[in-house]
Amino acid sequence: MRTAEMVVFIAYFVFMVGIGLYFFLRNRGGGEKDYFLGGRNMGPWVSALSAGASDMSAWVLMGLPASIYAAGIGQAWIAIGLAIGYAISWLAFAPRLRKYSIAAKDSITIPQFLTNRFLSKSKALQLICAAIFLVAYTVYAASSIKACGTLFNTVMGMDPTIAMYLAAAIIIAYTFMGGFSAVCWTDFFQGLLMLAALLVAPIFALFLIQGGQAAGSVSQLPDNYWNLFANWKDVVSGLGWGLGYFGMPHIIVRFMSVKTDKDLRKGAKIGIAWNVLIVLFSVAAGCIGHLLLGEISDSSTVFIQMVRKIFPAVISGLLLVSILAAAMSTADSQLLASASAFASDVYKPVVRKGKAGDKEMLWASRVVVLIIALVAVLIASNPGSGTIMGLVENAWGVFGAAFGPVLILSLFWRRFTFQGAVAGIITGALADILWLVFLKSTGIYEIIPGFLLGLIAAVVASLLSPKPDEEVTALFDSVDQVQ
Repeated sequence: MRTAEMVVFIAYFVFMVGIGLYFFLRNRGGGEKDYFLGGRNMGPWVSALSAGASDMSAWVLMGLPASIYAAGIGQAWIAIGLAIGYAISWLAFAPRLRKYSIAAKDSITIPQFLTNRFLSKSKALQLICAAIFLVAYTVYAASSIKACGTLFNTVMGMDPTIAMYLAAAIIIAYTFMGGFSAVCWTDFFQGLLMLAALLVAPIFALFLIQGGQAAGSVSQLPDNYWNLFANWKDVVSGLGWGLGYFGMPHIIVRFMSVKTDKDLRKGAKIGIAWNVLIVLFSVAAGCIGHLLLGEISDSSTVFIQMVRKIFPAVISGLLLVSILAAAMSTADSQLLASASAFASDVYKPVVRKGKAGDKEMLWASRVVVLIIALVAVLIASNPGSGTIMGLVENAWGVFGAAFGPVLILSLFWRRFTFQGAVAGIITGALADILWLVFLKSTGIYEIIPGFLLGLIAAVVASLLSPKPDEEVTALFDSVDQVQ
């Protein structure tokens, strides 16, 4: 471990905790809306980069380059699918969701929105959503914490389990204190770091390759390495990743938090541009890294090894911090989203029967943040938990299949019913999980059958159930009037 790299890492940790402390002191008198949604007061730059950073966790610096490094350019369909899905979610999905969440009793979480959208007194949707959130977000957060362990082990030689607990402690600290505002602002800075690192490293590596310093060569690469259409299953599954954006609560909540429609449109331009650059250069890192480094034992470290080979300690420290930034920016958002689901959708309405005050709610959510983070560390430290990319793939699939079809229909189909929403969420989640367990060998990403079956179940159940009440359809019709 080079001393300069260690200094950069420590300074970064102090900066992140400082942001959490700042918002803790600033918002001490705020309620759950401030803690979970930043008071709906986020500007376009913070919203856009925060949404992107909370989406692109450490897998974009470790998992995706590793897949490209090992399997070839065919894995780039994941990047293409993500870019398309992200653009559609900002342009077509986000504007109506922001307005509808305000019209539906100023909902601050996705389960609240789905319940209020149907003006329902039943807590079934909130309980089902919260259960899926807690399970899937724990797995998702485990991928980010696992990436921190791999980074510290590779760079510092630190025991990966100890590194995971250290990273989790830092993430807990600023999420625990600052809530949504702290998470968004830390994600904003982390998004800038991630973009800078992915722009700089592959470009400099390419110059070294052209200068004759490559350890590998094109002739040594596997057959079809550069064939984008080598496997039709890669094409279908890669594009399927884009479906996840319509059901990803920690990303969707950023759309709900934006101050105005004007800011949302500006945020869309910033967010889409950021996303395209990130996934493009992530693919480049995998390809160029293979040429620069040749064969390496652990493909997940291709970006780390490339950066350390090219740059002196201070610069490599700054670029490697981007992996921490990527991991932490996603983990903090997942912890907050799952905590909000439990506190607002289970603890307050079910456990406390609506009697919990703001202070009690905040502490209930903070306890959940702590518990989920600890369980995520236990999963990540288990040698059999799978790869970083594998953990992300599993959680992404469950969210996209369970919530994507239901949220799309909630926003755009007037005839959609509460029964349809329940059927869609349960069917989508179960189909995704069963496909993962029994049919993964087909090579088709489980989000695709899960999403389709969830969509069919939601439509059929809605058509078989009574039409929505006039008040529900009136609420649907009033959304366009919201500013």
